[in-house]
Amino acid sequence: MAVDPLEIEDTGDWLGCSTELETCTHYLRMLENEVQELNLHLRKAREDIFGLVQMYDEAITQRDAAMSNLRERAAQLASARKAVYDLEISARGHKREVDRLKGMLEGLTPRPKTII
Repeated sequence: MAVDPLEIEDTGDWLGCSTELETCTHYLRMLENEVQELNLHLRKAREDIFGLVQMYDEAITQRDAAMSNLRERAAQLASARKAVYDLEISARGHKREVDRLKGMLEGLTPRPKTII
């Protein structure tokens, strides 16, 4: 059942109903407000990203400094281990010499005689 266009009631002039121009103007203002809000969010997001990039750069700098410090400490540790190894070898050599000299000394000195 088709409705005759002349029978459709026109409500454009009713009290409180906005005109087409008023509706478009209102919609335009809503869009402008939304665009402003989105621009604020975008600006905040860009500031956050910039801050994160700075934090990342600082973390990289700190990591590089820590790695450099670690390499220096590893080199010092290797040097200390080498010194300990050299001292152990020297101590073993000296111990053998002491043992040899003790043996010679024991051969030269008479053993005490114990009386029971």
